[in-house]
Amino acid sequence: MTPVHQAYLLQARQMQALSFTAHIPLVCFGIAFPAMILFVEWWYLRTGDELYRTLARRWTRVMAALFAVGVITGTILSFEMGLLWPAFTAKFGSVFGLGFAIEGFSFFLEAIFIGIYAYGWDRLSPRAHFRSGIPIAIAGLTGSLMVIAVNAWMNHPTGFRMVDGRVTDVHPLTALFDNSFLWPELTHMYIAGYIITGFLVAGAYAIGRLRGKWGRYERTALAIPLTIAALASPVQVLVGDWAARDVATAQPVKLAALEGLSKTTKGAPEHLLGWYEDEKVKYGVEIPKLLSLLASRRSTSCASPSS
Repeated sequence: MTPVHQAYLLQARQMQALSFTAHIPLVCFGIAFPAMILFVEWWYLRTGDELYRTLARRWTRVMAALFAVGVITGTILSFEMGLLWPAFTAKFGSVFGLGFAIEGFSFFLEAIFIGIYAYGWDRLSPRAHFRSGIPIAIAGLTGSLMVIAVNAWMNHPTGFRMVDGRVTDVHPLTALFDNSFLWPELTHMYIAGYIITGFLVAGAYAIGRLRGKWGRYERTALAIPLTIAALASPVQVLVGDWAARDVATAQPVKLAALEGLSKTTKGAPEHLLGWYEDEKVKYGVEIPKLLSLLASRRSTSCASPSS
């Protein structure tokens, strides 16, 4: 491969990274927003208060729009996966392909029931309409589960053997589910979905509050997502610590790259913000010894690419 081709390939993979930054927030809404809408509709069925029905119906329009945008970004990513990593997908597709197949079925199930749910408000009985939303929430969970399982497999490849450079003895279920990285990644992503969705939805109504809109509808619409996000946030601190310590144990090079640590350091500091340049973090706020403490529970331990 010529230097020009390498440069083009690097740029294409950078574009894939940008595609991920656009797609992942939409995945968070796909995980959490259907459950939040169903909660509000369930509260309407329980109390008979039309305010909750109005709120759920308005949120449904947002959910459908975000799903449509997610379809576009997800399709782009699927093409990028095959076009930019052809050798990888050709060699290991039999190992993790089941995960993407189930994710595809989940997507179609979600699309079908979003249509039924969005257009069924005045066409279905209240309870039948509520039940039609349950598959949306389930499909959002299973679809993201499969993608996270593939990502966990890439961090810890299992479920196959390499013989003379060829993949043999493939066990897709083992590859996807018998993986030590799956559960911290899965828990972390699901909780993140509720945090991001909750705060962004609440933020929209907070802006309305600043503009003078503060009736009962606005108070309720802000309180529900804000409460969900506030309850999930402290839990995420514990889950994030769990996930980070797994990375520190199994992939110290990755942790070092994430934290801008180029050399073995005893009592390694943690940086808030900053920019990595010339093998060090610039313009960041340094907290002494915190990285070593978080990685190994001892502030005097070594944190490094080689530890």
